[in-house]
Amino acid sequence: MEITAAVVYEKSGDFVIDQLDLSAPKDDEVLVRIVGTGICHTDLAARDMHLPIPPPPSVFGHEGAGIVQDVGARVTKVKPGDHVVLAWDYCGVCASCKSGNELYCLNFFLHNFHGARPDDSITLRKDDQVIHGSFFSQSSFADHALATERNVVRVRDDIPLEVLAPMGCGVMTGAGAVMNSLRPKPGASIAIFGVGNVGMSAVLASVVCGCTTIIGVDIHSGRLEMAKKFGATHVVNADEVDPVEAILEITSGGAEFSLECVGSPKVLRQAVDVLPRLGVCGLTGVVPPGTEVSLDMDHLMNGRMVKGILGGDAIASQFIPKLIDLYQQGKFPFDQMITYYPFDKINQAVEDMEKGSVIKPVLRL
Repeated sequence: MEITAAVVYEKSGDFVIDQLDLSAPKDDEVLVRIVGTGICHTDLAARDMHLPIPPPPSVFGHEGAGIVQDVGARVTKVKPGDHVVLAWDYCGVCASCKSGNELYCLNFFLHNFHGARPDDSITLRKDDQVIHGSFFSQSSFADHALATERNVVRVRDDIPLEVLAPMGCGVMTGAGAVMNSLRPKPGASIAIFGVGNVGMSAVLASVVCGCTTIIGVDIHSGRLEMAKKFGATHVVNADEVDPVEAILEITSGGAEFSLECVGSPKVLRQAVDVLPRLGVCGLTGVVPPGTEVSLDMDHLMNGRMVKGILGGDAIASQFIPKLIDLYQQGKFPFDQMITYYPFDKINQAVEDMEKGSVIKPVLRL
């Protein structure tokens, strides 16, 4: 079928709105009409080829939300008309998947960054030209996307889908990093480095978990002001003061938990250096493969821990509905960080996000 999509035709190039041909769904696939899709830093890392992906032309987008239009013969999880949020794909048969750790699927790159289906078949073309798609098994920078039965999450239909789009990655990653991975107890202290979409979701989750000292660290004053509105008890502008010294003073010796949401070796070092003994630092920031960091080994040996976290250690089909229920109850107002753009303003949305003037851009289709 013919679809409208935002295509990147060269490394770090603009997104070009174009007409493409999308394959019909296979037996285990789901055709979704996209209503809204979030823009995530991972999309931009893929655009700039900081990830091991095929070269352009490509269609990215991995925070899609929409309405099921058609399903393959073997699909039983959803039916046409269902509202769905799209997450990541996984193989379902490797040791990680069988143990319930689908985010650490041994075939994760094949199912999410391959530029085609895992069997190498192509989903997108422009005339005779191959367009790399199947990004996170969706490529949702388009008015229609092909997903698999594994990575669609059916959601309630009384909330606008464009509100729910960021649930598929950024919101789930930040919230899950706190609620599923770090699991602070009520009364705990946490320092969150980088209060963009992921970090701001972590602030909200820290409030849900009952943390009583929540420190937001960033270099954008507007984001820090919003972090305070979302429940941060303290904020630190890392452009103005040494964040390590500031946090050690605020906490009288260190934050029990810290979270790195930037993807910077310098910031990760700071997030580890604010920990007291037995403190835990979670790492969610996306970096190019091979990125290294220097840490004080003696500091680590005194009971401190660094934990890598993918996707908030969430099982999407279970965690997204829980977050939506919290949102509906007024306990998780993540929608306040969203700025909406028409689909044809995707490049403006990307520019605003890169400048730090918006936290979570969502495209309306």
